Amino acid sequence: MYEVVGVRFKKAGKIYYFDPDRLPIEKDSHVIVETARGVEYGKVVIGRKQVADKDVVLPLKKVIRMANERDAKQVEENKQAAKNAFSICQTKIKEHNLEMKLVDVEYTFDRNKIIFYFTADGRVDFRELVKDLASVFRTRIELRQIGVRDEAKMLGGIGPCGRLLCCSTFLGDFEPVSIKMAKDQNLSLNPAKISGLCGRLMCCLKYENDNYESTRDEMPDIGAMVTTPMGEGRVVSVNVLDQSVQVELLENKHTIEFALDEIVVGHPTFD
Repeated sequence: MYEVVGVRFKKAGKIYYFDPDRLPIEKDSHVIVETARGVEYGKVVIGRKQVADKDVVLPLKKVIRMANERDAKQVEENKQAAKNAFSICQTKIKEHNLEMKLVDVEYTFDRNKIIFYFTADGRVDFRELVKDLASVFRTRIELRQIGVRDEAKMLGGIGPCGRLLCCSTFLGDFEPVSIKMAKDQNLSLNPAKISGLCGRLMCCLKYENDNYESTRDEMPDIGAMVTTPMGEGRVVSVNVLDQSVQVELLENKHTIEFALDEIVVGHPTFD
């Protein structure tokens, strides 16, 4: 077991574990840590806790120190500098006639690197652009191509539900989403109704999927023969949320809805 704190570097970003050592670290405090990108400023979103060895990426790095007001000021200055870098990079992209869309710019806390995030339909030869940017900013330059889901996460917006995008407010990682999830939830398969601002299937299709799957396993298949309080019949549709089924009665061909606990499944099939 390891004692750790969970640190996040961006709103709705991924949470990373660090060794708090003997520092008086509490949830919602800010810390300075060393990452693969260099020294970074982050917010503690998970207070001290014990985690299993398998949940930790070794070697577990220690928190360097608690952040202070000067560090917070540095972060704000970096954000302002990033806005300036964004404008300059857009101009350079036009000068080089590159088919790419600049999405965001970020300075690392110690300013030893600037990261430019962009989207593009295919591969982009940006070697000359990097040289040009390096001559302007005189620091390490990284251009990182991202997908449309990452773009939506960075830019934010309002989803079809009328709320702020989940990915930009609380989702740390993207979960795989499939069209089967929409089918299992009896949703319209119209792409316009089940797609988010990014054009991909909405992340929220995943939220209740496990519940639908477990409940669906308890329900009869469409076409199955069942016995109801009104006689035998064939299942024509199921409602997972209500845990009810619609049954076409064999005697009069009427379709009646029954609660799941009102029917018995597994009787011989009728022609």
